[in-house]
This record gives sequence, C-alpha cells and structure tokens, in this order.
Amino acid sequence: MWCAAGAHGQGMMFTVGLEAQEAAVAEVVGWVVLLFALAVSIGVHELGHMVPAKMFGVRVPRYMIGFGPTLWSTRRGETEYGIKAIPLGGYTKLVGMVPPAEAVGARPATGAIAQLVQDARDASAEEILPGEDHRAFYRLSVPKKVVVMAGGILANLVFAGVLLVLVLVGMGVPTLTTTVGEVGECVYPADATTEYECTAADQPSPGAAAGLRTGDVLVSFDGRPVEEWSDFTAAVRGSTGQDIPLVVERAGERITLSVDPVETERPVFGQDNAPVVDEDGEPVTEVIRYVGLSPTLATERQSLGTAMETLGSVVWETTRLVVTLPEKLVDVGRALVGEGERDGSVVGLVGMGQMAGEIAAGDDSVGDQVRQMLLIAASLNVALFVFNLLPLVPLDGGHVAGALWEGAKRQWARLRGLPRPRPADTARMMPLAYGVFLLFGAMTIFLAVADIVRPVTLR
Repeated sequence: MWCAAGAHGQGMMFTVGLEAQEAAVAEVVGWVVLLFALAVSIGVHELGHMVPAKMFGVRVPRYMIGFGPTLWSTRRGETEYGIKAIPLGGYTKLVGMVPPAEAVGARPATGAIAQLVQDARDASAEEILPGEDHRAFYRLSVPKKVVVMAGGILANLVFAGVLLVLVLVGMGVPTLTTTVGEVGECVYPADATTEYECTAADQPSPGAAAGLRTGDVLVSFDGRPVEEWSDFTAAVRGSTGQDIPLVVERAGERITLSVDPVETERPVFGQDNAPVVDEDGEPVTEVIRYVGLSPTLATERQSLGTAMETLGSVVWETTRLVVTLPEKLVDVGRALVGEGERDGSVVGLVGMGQMAGEIAAGDDSVGDQVRQMLLIAASLNVALFVFNLLPLVPLDGGHVAGALWEGAKRQWARLRGLPRPRPADTARMMPLAYGVFLLFGAMTIFLAVADIVRPVTLR
C-alpha cells in the first residue's frame, strides 16, 4: 500500500510539474509574440518617417528598431538598417532635425539649460556633411515637415486598420448566433454553477416547456424579427404577458411555439462579459424576464465597414483613456495599495505580456489564439497612434506642433509684409523633451510594478 501511495504521489507531482512547465513555456511564447508585435509596430512607425523623408531628399543615416547594443545591421546606400537588443522603441535618424545656431540667430549659451540647448544644436550640425546643408530636415517646407513627422503616426493607424481587417474580415470573430445551442431544463438559481443539476422542486424553464430544441433557429419573438442573438434577448426583456408567440425554423419548416417567460434573478454582466460585483465582492443581480436558452457560437466574417467602425471605436476609446490617464493612474495606485480593484483599462508592457502568455496558455484553438494576439497588436498600434498625437516633444505630435507654429509665423509675416521668419528653434524644446521622457519612464516603471503586484487577467 505504501508503494502504491508513493507511486501515485509521484505521478501527481510529475503531472503538476508538467503543467507548471507548460504554463511557463506558454508565458514565454506569449512574451515572444508580444515583443515581436511591438518590434514590428515600431518598425512600421519608423518606416512612416523614413519613406517620406527620403522622398523629400533628407539624408537618413540610420533606421533602427530597438535601443541598446546592436544585434544586427546592414548598410544599403547611405542608410544603416539594424535591430537592437531592447525592443522598447526605435528611431529614424534624420540629419538636421535641429537647426544650427546661425540658422535661428541664437545667442551664445549662458547657463546650464542654455548649454543643453546649444549642445543639441552642435550635435545636429555635426551630422550635416559638407555641401549637404540643403538635405537637412530643418530646410524642408512646413507641409513636408508635417508629412514626415505625421507619417509615423499615420503608419500605426493604417497598420492597426490592416490588422483589424485581417481579423474581422479575413478570419472572422466568434459570434453568438440565432441557433439554439442548449435548452435549460429548469430555471436555475442566480448563483448556480455549470455543474448544477435540476431537481423536481425546480420550475421547468419556459423554453423547455414550450418545446424548443437544440438546433432551432430563432425567427421572431412576439412579432419582432430576430436577426441577431441580442435582438432575442432585448425582445424577451421588453416583453409583457404570457403565451408569447416564438417562431423558429426547424428542419426547414417554420413552427410557432407559445412561450411563457418568467421573472427571475440573474447576475449582471459588464461590457467585458465578466460578472459585475459590488464593493464587498458579491455578484450584482437583477430581475429579468427569462426563457432559458443559450445560443451557439460560430465564427462569422464581418464586413469592411464593420472593421472600419471598430477601428474608429477603438481610437475613440483610447483617446478617452489618454485624456483621463492621470485619473486612471491614481486608480491603479489605489489598487496597488489595496484600496480598490484594477479595472484593467490601463496596463503596462508587463501586463500586456501577461495577457499574451495567458492567451498562449489557454485552451482556445490556435486560430482563436492567433486572432486574440492580432487584436492585441492592433490595440497596441492604436495606442502608439493616439499617444504620439500629443503635442509634446519628443513625441511626433510635438514636432508636428512645432512645424505648424513655424508655418503660422511665416503666414503672419507674409500677410503683414514682413521678412520671412527664421526656422523654429526646436532645440529650445530639449529640456521639455527630457522632462517628458523622464515622466513616461516613471509611468512605465509604475505600471510594471502594478502589473506584477496586482496583475490584470483575461479570465
């Protein structure tokens, strides 16, 4: 007996060990996929800068994905293309991003900040080869500057759209259909689990009492057409009385059944399909009209218009999130110290890696996992698009704002008959750029800590 028990225990330990290894491998796979998606997204962003810059004659000495030590690089023409060790960013080196002192009429540096600005001017001037001053970025017209700097932002938006079209139109998404998947035997209690077994004391479900069967296709309820599952649930919730006609299609024929919905208590689900809980962590319930049906789940391809609507919706929601980011970060801080729950609206790179690992470790099919990974990549590109619209250097939106300010000054001077103004002295924005960089760095570290201490899960 002891030997048998020992062998059984060893078998359990071996099984648990395998499960732990599989979970670890899945998490690594998720991280690899996420970092690859991030690197591709950054590469697309930088292409959006490089391509128009080359078209307008600006010399581009380097195009790099990532930061830190160079893992691989090659030179094509005058540009070095490479991949660096830390895939958390990238850059396209444009010669002459900052005008030299003589171009903007700058005075000699006096003070630490002025010296920082002067150093930026000097470093930019050193990049301009003799006889190639005309190829410097600061020499471009205002419209061309805007195109170059906005190119990366728009590239991420277009890439996000391509990914959504690939998922929604090409692959399709799981959709609740109007085909009955299961007919409940009884009216389940609100807190019933999936293992609940009906008893003689339970009230039969209205669906079962009406004679509904698995595979029936819902056509109309109380005279209201049912084209989507949501049409049926809305019709049931808004119905009154009893003996309501329900038309279904069964074996090619339409049959009219009589349904008596009952009022019962049911959990409330949020937009993420997760149960809503109160301050004490207890599920929130509501009394609704109930029939006792569940739909089938099928993968259905969406239209191109739906994909574009989804893109617009994601951009809008991300913009709202960025506008309320300070408030959201405060909520994350409260959750971090145990004063609330994380709602999952704001996660850092660590959190995204955890989600990717969770997807890879799940029981979903490979197709579903690929679909979810592509949707994460699409949302990542939308986030890059929205964040870079902020009019703050070193973000692209800050450079676009600088170019527009330069254009406004030139138009004002032209209208008043004044001499053409000098190029915008973007070097003076360097202290702000360093401040923004440090701020984003602190936010990244803060979210990483929150993702580790109070992680957000998908399930």
